[in-house]
Amino acid sequence: MAGFVLIHGSWHGGWCFDEVADRLRAGGHAVAAPDLPGMGGNEVELGAVTLEGWAEFAAEQCRSMKARLNGAAVVLAGHSRGGLVVSQAAETDPESIDALVYICAMMLPSGMSRAGFKEIEEPNPAFDSLVSSNSGSHGTMITGANPGAVFAQLSPPDAVAAAMARLVAEPHGPRFTPLALTPERWGSIPRTYIECTHDRTIPLCSQRQMQVMSPGARRVTLDADHSPFLSRPAELAAALIDAIPSRHA
Repeated sequence: MAGFVLIHGSWHGGWCFDEVADRLRAGGHAVAAPDLPGMGGNEVELGAVTLEGWAEFAAEQCRSMKARLNGAAVVLAGHSRGGLVVSQAAETDPESIDALVYICAMMLPSGMSRAGFKEIEEPNPAFDSLVSSNSGSHGTMITGANPGAVFAQLSPPDAVAAAMARLVAEPHGPRFTPLALTPERWGSIPRTYIECTHDRTIPLCSQRQMQVMSPGARRVTLDADHSPFLSRPAELAAALIDAIPSRHA
């Protein structure tokens, strides 16, 4: 038995992992898939969100999970922008985390922010056309037409429609904050990168670029869109289980 802490990406919530979490629990594992604090909040709440605060929140989820399981392995996984959170959480408290998993996620080197990586990526106009700043400029919303065609084009249409209806405001702060990581802390934890070959949000070329920039992760390839929790839930659950360190499996 292991514990999984699943961190959602931009505009989403912990609900996006519901089917994967059910599969993990059916295998005897414990799962926490929280909503990150401040998501969908008003301008004051969005403006108060920091990457450091999210990292501490995720680290506390891992500490609680490890205590609940009497020291059993804890796997911390992040989807998309959630990769920033799990990286910084691993730096914050590496003793509470036995493995990291990046699900088509931001796996960036120390000193780089999500906004900084955007500047060196290939252009992605289909994605960019979906995103609008909110009135106070402390966050963004998905306002473009047919976001499912970019986020989840291979997923079941009914599931996509339900998911797109639940998207909320995303705070700006974390994407502009450079990561602060060290080999001794973040770098000491085994990493898996789950790349998704049909991703239209973070295209495969960007995923591969991040794997080169932050070498050392084990690669798993899924024939999936940017929402493998909808398009390939069984395969994603299996990949998460495979990430449990062998000494705990």
